[in-house]
Amino acid sequence: MGSSAVVVGGGIGGLTAAIGLRLIGWEVTVVERAPALADAGAGISLHANGIRALDVLGVGEAVRAAARPQYTGGTRTPSGSWLARMDGTMLERELGTPIVGIPRAVLHRLLRAALASEDLLVGAEAASVDRSDASRVRVAVGDRVLEADLVVAADGVGSRVRAQLFPDHPGPVYSGSTVLRAITEHPIDLDTDFELTWYRGAEFGHMAFTDGRAEWHAVLNSPAGVRHIDALAAMRRRFAAWHDPIPALLDATRPDAVLHHDIHELATPLPSFTAGRIALLGDAAHAMTPNLGQGACQALEDAATLAAALATEPTIGSALARYDTERRPRSQAVARAARQAGRMGQQLRHPLAVAARNTALRLAPARATVRAILRHADWTPPSLH
Repeated sequence: MGSSAVVVGGGIGGLTAAIGLRLIGWEVTVVERAPALADAGAGISLHANGIRALDVLGVGEAVRAAARPQYTGGTRTPSGSWLARMDGTMLERELGTPIVGIPRAVLHRLLRAALASEDLLVGAEAASVDRSDASRVRVAVGDRVLEADLVVAADGVGSRVRAQLFPDHPGPVYSGSTVLRAITEHPIDLDTDFELTWYRGAEFGHMAFTDGRAEWHAVLNSPAGVRHIDALAAMRRRFAAWHDPIPALLDATRPDAVLHHDIHELATPLPSFTAGRIALLGDAAHAMTPNLGQGACQALEDAATLAAALATEPTIGSALARYDTERRPRSQAVARAARQAGRMGQQLRHPLAVAARNTALRLAPARATVRAILRHADWTPPSLH
């Protein structure tokens, strides 16, 4: 089997794919088009499946040490009344770990630390992929051509590699929701580790970090492309009457720290995650809405599964066939579930439907919430040996 790979994209999926390939003895070059790895981004929650994938890849312990477990919290209404409580202790008993929260910048740094600096080619864009040679793949990067036995396309929801491989696929579509988010400038007193608050067509959530700061996010039903001159001021107006600590979180945020992105997804599933010696991974393969907190976790599963297949299968072809067989049904099912969770959660607008949902949540036992998380988080990673 071959032993060299080019990974297109230096995000969470691309970095973990590179780590997995390095672990099984491959030479790897990660091509990242950003001119500098500026560690931008807000926060991320990692469920047990994501942590287990990181364990297989050898970086789980470092991520756990930098992350804050989410034991307390749940879902509320704008007045502050509880719809459902989160039982992180029960989750830990079931899965061996609670959900954890970590700044994306910290996670990126930990993943990069597991690679050699010469593995990263920053400020370089993969313009095209040539797979005309059945035994090698060529990636055009500026005025260079990189040759490898395998290309891993981890170049995000707008993947250029995916568009080249599947020109008839409609590509990503707008989900109907936009998200604004930031990390507070300084530590803030919080009574819970993680919360979501739902109203008609709106969600506000927060997660706490180990250093006392917190990430908040606001997800809103909105036409695509709407932007605010002062996004923080707009959020203060939008959520002024919502329960504590929402106003305090906004007050602890610098205006220039607010990120604003429309949420796109691959609503039309791909027919395959592979083509020749190319594997699609993460958002490039199955971009989903964030309503289950599974987007990054699915990318981590992809990386661990790809490395295991390449380590144990006799050929690259059989390894990629196994990767597609194991990853496509699961990740596409999670994407469908995330879309449905959004429709029944943040996107729900009709007052009667909202009232019915809220009543159902209040009446559901705590075990039901845990079972809903277990449905996607209880995943056993493959062995790399």
